[in-house]
Amino acid sequence: MKVRYHYIAGVILICLYIAIIIPFTNYMHSKPYVEKLGLIPSAKALKFITADQKELAAASIISKAYMYYGGIMDPESNKLNVPPDYAAISRTLFAALQLDPYNTDGYYFAQSFLTWDVHQYQVANNFLEHGMKYRTWDTQLPFFAGFNYAYFLKDYKKAAEMYQIAATRSGGSKLYSDLAGRYMQDGGETEMAILYLKSLEKGSRGALQESYQKRISAFEMVSLIEQARDRFKADHHKLPDSVETLFTSGYLKEIPKDPYGGTFYIDTDGKVKTTSKFADFDAKKSEKAEATGGNKN
Repeated sequence: MKVRYHYIAGVILICLYIAIIIPFTNYMHSKPYVEKLGLIPSAKALKFITADQKELAAASIISKAYMYYGGIMDPESNKLNVPPDYAAISRTLFAALQLDPYNTDGYYFAQSFLTWDVHQYQVANNFLEHGMKYRTWDTQLPFFAGFNYAYFLKDYKKAAEMYQIAATRSGGSKLYSDLAGRYMQDGGETEMAILYLKSLEKGSRGALQESYQKRISAFEMVSLIEQARDRFKADHHKLPDSVETLFTSGYLKEIPKDPYGGTFYIDTDGKVKTTSKFADFDAKKSEKAEATGGNKN
């Protein structure tokens, strides 16, 4: 009787083990890279640990963040469609840039996801302005900061200040000087956004570069609709009520497709928008990206 009891108990334990291990094994095979970014020690601890290898350590940490981002943006790797852990990326880049404030990849990466995906525009500028203190010859960082101030934050005074810094560092670049003078007026916002994104795209690689290319394509579609809208308004002295109207009346050869899967529409104020909000994921779920990197240093 006692032997039979142990036999039954053993069978039950084996069944429980199988019930747990099979789903767990399947999960580990399909598990997205989002869970593999891991924790990064504090910047102070990293500086002590890495000693005279700070630049190498920073590059390694940033590379890890790039790999994580590339994995999460790849549909094959991210089969569960889990959104990126933006807070973890922010903390990771902040730590890396404390080790090596001269590393350009960290600033480019922070600028890309903090603005377009998480909408933490000031946090992004805190990163950029931190870098400007060290990379005193760099024109791109103040250019990016100026774009954020003008396009997202509508702080044209700060935008002009950033563009003026870029103009001075470049030896009087006409582009930066013109931007400092006109503060990116409404009429040129989309075209300026395309120019800005293309400058970012040139300095990126891998999944990040593909992300920029996709956003450029989306903004180019917006520009087509805006041009058609303006021609319609000039002819009819009123705004079109929809993108479809522009198509049926011949102002558009076809209805532009949003590469993010959304639908373009003309808002009541005449601005061209899309239901996708130019995002692959619902960034609001991840807008708690902690401002660890948001403290000015």
